[in-house]
Amino acid sequence: MKKYRDYYFNKAKSENYPARSAYKLKEIDHKFKLFCKGMKVLDLGAVPGSWSLVAAEKVGLEGKVISCDIEPLSIKEPSNMFFYQEDVFCRSQKFEGILKAQGRFNIILSDMAPKTVGVKSVDQARSFELCLESLNIAKNYLLCGGSFITKIFMGPDVETLVKDMKKIFSLVKMFKPKSSRSESKEVFYVGLNLLK
Repeated sequence: MKKYRDYYFNKAKSENYPARSAYKLKEIDHKFKLFCKGMKVLDLGAVPGSWSLVAAEKVGLEGKVISCDIEPLSIKEPSNMFFYQEDVFCRSQKFEGILKAQGRFNIILSDMAPKTVGVKSVDQARSFELCLESLNIAKNYLLCGGSFITKIFMGPDVETLVKDMKKIFSLVKMFKPKSSRSESKEVFYVGLNLLK
């Protein structure tokens, strides 16, 4: 198990990503073919920045990535990535204005996770709250036909999340990347083709 973990840790370090999570997004994109050059992407809970960097690479210089997190970002942003320190639950008027000025996004990402307390039911419920808020943001800022990715800790709330996603996406799929630790309770849900 340690060798398995070290492989992605070392790979991220050698390829200049701040965390192994970069490969989770790459696996999701390989499976579902989400990104194209020129797309606009919103990354919620971006720190330490791996997902934003991957997204910026995939959309190219003609694309744009807007990312935010309650914590500050410590990496150098590429020219097509713009980071804002924001709490998704109480977004500032300035940030809301920035989002509206972009028009709608082709893809909205959420790799957000709560600060865990070690109580499974509490951690899962907090993860679910983050998913609901990211889904609410997707409803307001995702382009018709766009895609949405959110992370959730497995538990009883997953069924509710899937039900809510199926109301607005033509297809909803669950995905567990190989680069996720096998003992991790996280899974990713992908909403494809936002409906009007």
